[in-house]
Amino acid sequence: MLEELEEQTLHPRAARAARSRGRERREPEDDERPSFQRDRDRLVHSKAFRRLAGKTQVFLAPRGDHYRTRLTHTLEVAQVARSIARALRLNEMLVEAMVMGHDLGHTPFGHAGERILNEVLPGGFHHVIQSVRVVDVLENDGHGLNLTAEVRDGILRHSKGKGNVLLKGSGAKALTLEAEIVRLADIIAYVNHDLDDALRAGLFTEADVPASIRAVLGGGPTPRYRTLIRDVIRRSDVDGGGHIEMSPDVHEALLALRDFLYARVYENPVVHDEFVKTQRILRDLYGWCLEDAARLRERHGVVGREGDPPERTATDWLSGMTDRFAIGVWEAIFVPRPWSVV
Repeated sequence: MLEELEEQTLHPRAARAARSRGRERREPEDDERPSFQRDRDRLVHSKAFRRLAGKTQVFLAPRGDHYRTRLTHTLEVAQVARSIARALRLNEMLVEAMVMGHDLGHTPFGHAGERILNEVLPGGFHHVIQSVRVVDVLENDGHGLNLTAEVRDGILRHSKGKGNVLLKGSGAKALTLEAEIVRLADIIAYVNHDLDDALRAGLFTEADVPASIRAVLGGGPTPRYRTLIRDVIRRSDVDGGGHIEMSPDVHEALLALRDFLYARVYENPVVHDEFVKTQRILRDLYGWCLEDAARLRERHGVVGREGDPPERTATDWLSGMTDRFAIGVWEAIFVPRPWSVV
């Protein structure tokens, strides 16, 4: 059995399916697939996962075919996370399951969409919390995916924003080392592929990246990936009972690269001006939803928990939209159609 193989090959501190904290609802065991693999499979086959292909990563509806989406971002994070987990003899299947679910709660139009829903939803909106709601409640026609506690925890712990990259010293504690890997793999992937997309878009050149960053991480995507992944593998104190870590100089360079991207990409007026237009779309749709939340359930199949307030139902629907679907719904509701004259 695969669980026996885990016992034989994984590091003593690796999470094991046989020792999982379990699911909210008990299920029969599967002899062919350990619990973390079943979680991975459920996430990959979910509707929310498929919709990631239509959600913006950085650039809204780019004309080129090679810009990242939330789906390609997820796959790149999985590659980084599995590479680190394999080298440290931690659970590859668990990190992959965590990664497959980590961005399911993202809104259309990238972080601009998240900011709007955070403004209008009482109590605020965060894609991490929404990702857990997707897997707990919204998927599987309102029954949720009933994931293991370890995978859910990995989804919750991945987000950083402009905050601490390392869980060590952040005040947060993960259930597994695998969750710490996913947290780092996420930023390693996005700073590299967002930089690559920005270069492709002509926002700046490789020479504009500060020399202090290039001196530590290298110039070009392959050297940067190699430096970051190797550093995590070499500095993580798995044997000594520590955390997944980075060396101080590489960690500092990673944060500097993130700050550079915020200044030159995420908050760039060229990028920002297009997202301002999308804010009206979500505001208008949110107001329309509140006028009659019942029709969201009846006409659009929005599911949730019994007694959810209209604001929650509206946010569930809007956050699950792809960019194209949100624009299409807004046009259908708010843009007049010409009369056909015979």
